[in-house]
Amino acid sequence: MTHYDLAVIGTGSGNSIVDESFAGWKVAICEDNRFGGTCLNVGCIPTKMLVYPADVARQARRSAHLGLRTSYDGVDWPALRDRVFDRIDAIEQGGRDYRKQLEDVDVYEAHATFLDDHTLDTGTGQRITADQIVIAAGSRVLVPEIPGLDEVPFHTSDTVMRLPELPGRMVVIGGGYVAAELAHVFSSLGVDVVQVQRGPRLLMSHDEDVSEVFTRAATEQWDVRLGVTAAHVRPHGEGVAVDLDDGSQVRGDLLLVATGRVPNADRLGLEHTDIATEEGATGPIVRVDAHQRTSVPGVWALGDVANHLELKHVANAEARTVQHNLLHPDDLWSTTHELVPSVVFSSPQVASVGLTEQQAVDAGVQHRCVTQDYADVAYGWAMDEPRGRHLVKLVATPDGGRLLGAHLIGPQASLLLQPLVQGMVSGLSPHDLARGQYWPHPSLAEVVENALLKLQE
Repeated sequence: MTHYDLAVIGTGSGNSIVDESFAGWKVAICEDNRFGGTCLNVGCIPTKMLVYPADVARQARRSAHLGLRTSYDGVDWPALRDRVFDRIDAIEQGGRDYRKQLEDVDVYEAHATFLDDHTLDTGTGQRITADQIVIAAGSRVLVPEIPGLDEVPFHTSDTVMRLPELPGRMVVIGGGYVAAELAHVFSSLGVDVVQVQRGPRLLMSHDEDVSEVFTRAATEQWDVRLGVTAAHVRPHGEGVAVDLDDGSQVRGDLLLVATGRVPNADRLGLEHTDIATEEGATGPIVRVDAHQRTSVPGVWALGDVANHLELKHVANAEARTVQHNLLHPDDLWSTTHELVPSVVFSSPQVASVGLTEQQAVDAGVQHRCVTQDYADVAYGWAMDEPRGRHLVKLVATPDGGRLLGAHLIGPQASLLLQPLVQGMVSGLSPHDLARGQYWPHPSLAEVVENALLKLQE
């Protein structure tokens, strides 16, 4: 049985831990899937590489209000798909090859599970032990139990971006960020999309006003069925038919199940250890403290398998904490999960940080809210923004002296959110954030400035 100084399970953010600082450490890396994890291979990066051309295609379709005569004439899907994955696959292979050629690193390309607190079955027929173990095993797609689903072919976000050709019509089950982004991508490229959502709105986890605005925008771009559940799935010709619980039926050439993700904590054999877990939104996660330590000394955890947020920038921050703490056990860093921004890259973009209005109400936090419409600033005029479609919403203390949350929907929302995040993290008051710096005129950033100033009224 081979002994290591460090074993890392998973090569998403966990793969970034081992660098030249670990020279002299004997390291094992266990990966049963593609190097780079969800973000590189089936998540953040390929979806955004598809979202950008989808944005361009949709803008070409919708330029008449600007006095332009542009049109969208179709997509060379294989060329677009290959542009994305030729690059991603090369990065994945390069990362794998790099690790395998390192002298003090052994790569086990199989599914690793715990046999006890510090012993792993690598899935290759070899068992190993390690003084330090990092659990960075990520998450997998959530496939709900829908009668008939096991009798029809269907896709998830793991597979749908590599389609050999685009379908004419696609049924999307789900109402969260994965469904919202992929519905935008495929509808913008010319696929007839129908989206099935059991709740009354899309993006239900976001601020209610933003969720309502997004839902209205989505229904103008593709077919959205709200308040219904897929009761049964059946083959229909060469495609699928989905029976809804209101008695209606939707049909498509392809079915995309986009209902979220499940942490992989339940697949690691943790029942053979003293590593504690807790319940997450869709399954158990590994319990960690602020230093990313588990309940077993020498075992650490990070990313989707150990937090409720499922965001790559959070996993990267946790990986930096783990890396430092492995190297400096007498000077432990902590990871903060306060004021974590998130973005949905759909049409329109949605960006958020901090408390929603409803969260403030539920927590009994005294607050006030203001909204600022894109249409009220000069750059919004340039974009010919209609009122009520794109906005900034701020949640603050009753005196307007401290921001509690910020929620944006509209073009460039992901960029416009960042000065608000910086202000909140730095402890700046809305007044100081608005008046303590110049805001370029007439940039779209003025919508943020004006929203901040409203808190002083």
